[in-house]
Amino acid sequence: MTPGQVVLELAPEPDASRHSEGSFATLDDGTVVFIWSRFGAGSHLDHAAACLVAARSGDGGLTWTEPEVVIDRADEDAQNVMSASLLRLADGRIALWYLRRHSYDDLRAMMRISTDEARSWGPARCCTPGLGYHVVNNDRVIQLTSGRLLIPTAHHRAVEGPDGPEFSSWGSVHFARSDDLGLSWQESGPYVLPFPSSRFGLQEPGVVELADGRLWAWARTDQGTQWEMWSHDEGISWSTPQPSPFASPRSPLSMKRLSDDRLLAVWNPVADSPGRPQPRQGTNAGRTPLVLSIADPTAQRWSTQLVVEDDPDSGYCYTAIHELDDAVLLAYCAGSAIHDGNCLTRLRIRRIPKVGLG
Repeated sequence: MTPGQVVLELAPEPDASRHSEGSFATLDDGTVVFIWSRFGAGSHLDHAAACLVAARSGDGGLTWTEPEVVIDRADEDAQNVMSASLLRLADGRIALWYLRRHSYDDLRAMMRISTDEARSWGPARCCTPGLGYHVVNNDRVIQLTSGRLLIPTAHHRAVEGPDGPEFSSWGSVHFARSDDLGLSWQESGPYVLPFPSSRFGLQEPGVVELADGRLWAWARTDQGTQWEMWSHDEGISWSTPQPSPFASPRSPLSMKRLSDDRLLAVWNPVADSPGRPQPRQGTNAGRTPLVLSIADPTAQRWSTQLVVEDDPDSGYCYTAIHELDDAVLLAYCAGSAIHDGNCLTRLRIRRIPKVGLG
């Protein structure tokens, strides 16, 4: 049985070709705000026109307000803004990170601060100042127990393609860190996949802090599994990347530490293989099933995988995880190859009671 219930479905529309990649925050009055990427008419591709929009829920995610624009690409004279991460900082303010795209060699992570519970946002500050194509997935930025901010990024080189400049698919992992609440940033990396035959390297990394202070990072690969790294010095240095226990296609994994210190992971557990059935149509379809699992605080013992979605003609990815008192909200792309043409164009929010998580 599919766990929980769908509480918001955002399908592609004539003036919104794609809804995707979002993040949640809970406000002081208990309202939940969700910010995501909304692409305009015509194209759903990553470089197409897009803005960030928000909806709010005052009843624990059961119902949502109509979307309103939060950050428009015109605000930053950009091709688009997308891929939001929201975080309540230790000092009580709310931070919003997102990607600002100017070109195939200029994609950077930006940060804005709200001092009025996400009603307005301060000026943008760049967190990845070096020129380059810096990919930061949605719902990825964390604040450590020490107060340090950490952004896992993948760097891609610009190359000359058949129709002009484009970015290389091969990625290396970097970590941007700040000890002054985002005023200045330093970088660790690069960390690379030690396989010259890999076409994609390490992509779309994420990171979580365990209860004992260790940092666990991961990244998608084309090797049939997520690869992992560990840090014992709050992200300054990292172990050599190695295969993790998570079998996976070249699709992102998401993980959060819950209030009881257990870990919740959401991912596609079936690795790409020559015999795996392919979707009937649609780019990025086939990222299915989508499952979740719970681990003890040491990340040594994981629960049986709970299937969240399993339509073979749909794809599920770019999950945001948000814990409430009695439930967990999951937001994820859920497009159908048959009806939507692409798994990235449809966004779904599912509310799962904690009693159903195990």
